[in-house]
Amino acid sequence: MSELNFNFTGKVAVVTGGANGIGLAAVKLLAASGATTWILDLESERPAEVAARVGARAMAADVTNRASLDAAFAAVGAPDIVIVNAGIASEADFWDHPAEDWDRILRVNLTGAFHTMQAAARLMKPRRAGSIVLTASTNSYDGEARLAAYNASKAGLLGLVHTAANELGPYQIRVNAVCPGLIRTRLTEHYFSTPSVLREYFRQIPLGRGGEPREVACASLFLASELASYITGATLFVDGGQMASKFATWNDEVAVFSEGRWRLS
Repeated sequence: MSELNFNFTGKVAVVTGGANGIGLAAVKLLAASGATTWILDLESERPAEVAARVGARAMAADVTNRASLDAAFAAVGAPDIVIVNAGIASEADFWDHPAEDWDRILRVNLTGAFHTMQAAARLMKPRRAGSIVLTASTNSYDGEARLAAYNASKAGLLGLVHTAANELGPYQIRVNAVCPGLIRTRLTEHYFSTPSVLREYFRQIPLGRGGEPREVACASLFLASELASYITGATLFVDGGQMASKFATWNDEVAVFSEGRWRLS
C-alpha cells in the first residue's frame, strides 16, 4: 500500500485507546505525518512504552473517569485532532447478558466517547477549529447476535456524531465517524485464527477478506484532514463492502477460499 501524503505538521492530535489495534495504527500515521501525537490509554496498556516506540507522547487516562480525562487534556493542551477510539466488547446471548457487562461496555464505548468529545470540544471552541473522528462500527447499523451492549453503544455513537456536528459546526469543529467491519485486532484475533469461521463470514464481504487496522486509520486521517474540510456529521464505512451486500457475494462455484480470503477461480 502506498503511503498517504497527509501533512499534519504543527497539529496536536489525541487518540484514545491508542496503545493497540486501530488506535495505534492511527497514532503511527499521525506521528509519521508530522503531528504531535498523544496516546491516551489505560496505564495497564503501557501507553508510554508504546508511544516511545512510534515517536508519540502518552498520558495514562481512563475514559470512564472524567477527572482522569480532564487531567490528560490539561497536559496535552488544545488539540487540533481527536480520534475517539477507546472501546471494548464481550459476547453473551441476549437473555443471559450480564448487567455488569452492559454497564461496563456502555460506560467505555458511549459515555467515555461523550466525555472525550466534550472535553476536547471545550478546548477547541475558543480556537474556532478542530476535527473529531469517532471509531463507530458496522454494528452501529446491524444487530449482530450476542453483542447487544456493543451494538447499542456503537449505535449511540452515531447519535453523538450527528448532534455534535450540528452544535459544534458553527465553531468550525467537524465531527465524523468511521464504521469498520471485521478488522484484525486483539479483540478479533480469535476470529482470524479460525479459517472455518472466516470462510463463512467473508462470503458476505464483496472484497472477500477482513481489514487491517491501518486501513481504518487511513480513513480516520482523511476525515481529520483538510481534504475533508466540508465534511461533518458523516459516517464512512470501512468494511470491504459488507454493508452494501444483502446476500452472500462468494460461493464455491466461482471462487476458492485460501490464505484467509475469497478469490475468484
